[in-house]
Amino acid sequence: MTTKLTHRYSTDNEARPALGKRASHLTSPTHSPPPSWLRNVLNAADIRVQGDRPWDLQVHDSRLYGRLLRQGSVGLAEAYVDGWWSCYRIDELITRLIKTGVLGRMPALVRFRDAFRGLAYRLINFQTHRRAFTVGKVHYDIGNDLFRRMLDDSMMYSCAYWAQASDLATAQQAKIDLICRKLNLNPGQTVLDIGCGWGGLAEHLARHYQVSVVGVTVSQEQQAYARQKLSNLSVDIRLADYRSLSGRFDRVVSVGMFEHVGAKNHRTFFETVHRLLAQDGLFLLHTIGEEADSAAPEPFINKYIFPNGKVPSRREVNNASLGLFRLEDWHNFGPDYDRTLMAWAERVDSAWPDLSHQYDERFQRLWMFYLYSCAAFFRSRQGQLWQQVYSPLGSELGYRSVR
Repeated sequence: MTTKLTHRYSTDNEARPALGKRASHLTSPTHSPPPSWLRNVLNAADIRVQGDRPWDLQVHDSRLYGRLLRQGSVGLAEAYVDGWWSCYRIDELITRLIKTGVLGRMPALVRFRDAFRGLAYRLINFQTHRRAFTVGKVHYDIGNDLFRRMLDDSMMYSCAYWAQASDLATAQQAKIDLICRKLNLNPGQTVLDIGCGWGGLAEHLARHYQVSVVGVTVSQEQQAYARQKLSNLSVDIRLADYRSLSGRFDRVVSVGMFEHVGAKNHRTFFETVHRLLAQDGLFLLHTIGEEADSAAPEPFINKYIFPNGKVPSRREVNNASLGLFRLEDWHNFGPDYDRTLMAWAERVDSAWPDLSHQYDERFQRLWMFYLYSCAAFFRSRQGQLWQQVYSPLGSELGYRSVR
């Protein structure tokens, strides 16, 4: 069945192809000049409308201007899906907008909407027990074929480690190896993998370190895939919310899951890990982060990609762990996520002829916008990738980290 986006939002414009970086012109560009507020934003980022540079904006429908005024970043993404604009290098265009601080230059209407959303997230817990499985159904269950073609054979859907790697598969194996070395594992230990995905890390842990692994996910597709693949190893893959877990583990690891927890649950997450971790154990957290505090998630990502979560700030992570854990190591390799996302985008773009019978062109445009805009988030250095190692307060375990 072809995956469509029309059920997620309505459009009054016929879809036009705008496929990845190749889409520099869809139709004849509109000749309506942008309004003054948009010209000011674009001029600050050195972006021209109908320019001839790779990062210049090609406008095909002048209704784009009003949509940006009303909807901000969501309007930008939806207008791209609708074919109202294109750009040869979306990643570079958005990098320039982020570096310019575009949100502070947007009209008051957009800033008011963002402030209202921020208030809602301060008051409401959008990641309750009942909503914990939403992101699994909306994102991770959309089809393993897509993820097989986008990811490498390990099926790791998180930042790779490119310090000494030149290709995606090698970089992902380097990331897995880095995590295992930081955990200081011994044969026979028990490991909890919170947010285990398709089981790539769990497989490596059990196969190469002779430990027993419990992996938890909120995705039925991930659980089915991992259970079948790892059936001959000491790995138990469970469909569960992390808050419902019980037992004690020598090591706890969480890779690319903390972004789904939500600010109102950060403390609960760390308290849960503290409850599950042995007193002489270690906890490794691998998460996207950002320096600045933000009240609400990025609206496009929240609406279409990862609902109900939020990228944590440095302050939020630190405050949530205080009084429970000793911070043993904090490693930032955020620029590696830019390279990872661009590798994923290239793989999806190359595989699209084989995927087009399952996913329509509108889905492709949205998915590519997601990958390129996230690459821009890290390229601008607004986005970070943190690996943190913790030990429980009171632990006498000595620790020396590795790179």
